[in-house]
Amino acid sequence: MISQIGSLLAIYFVLWWVVLFVALPFGVRNRAEAGHSSDEIDGTDPGAPVAALMVRKALWTTLISAVIFAVALYAYRAGWLGIDRIVKLMGIPL
Repeated sequence: MISQIGSLLAIYFVLWWVVLFVALPFGVRNRAEAGHSSDEIDGTDPGAPVAALMVRKALWTTLISAVIFAVALYAYRAGWLGIDRIVKLMGIPL
């Protein structure tokens, strides 16, 4: 039971990071896109984001990851998503 919970947490952890890296570019605006003058702060990279909105992205990442994880867990428990089926779909001979 403990190892199953640990495995589920590890899978969720990896899924969370993958979804975060997918979500990072959304909503990012640099100084020029935001309408700020590029000479306001010396040494600032012109492509640097004005506001990264990381808390908002972390919340959306958690929500999306939880939904994907719940659907995948349901499919696994229902027998739709198992090792034998994945191997068969990928065409890997056993």
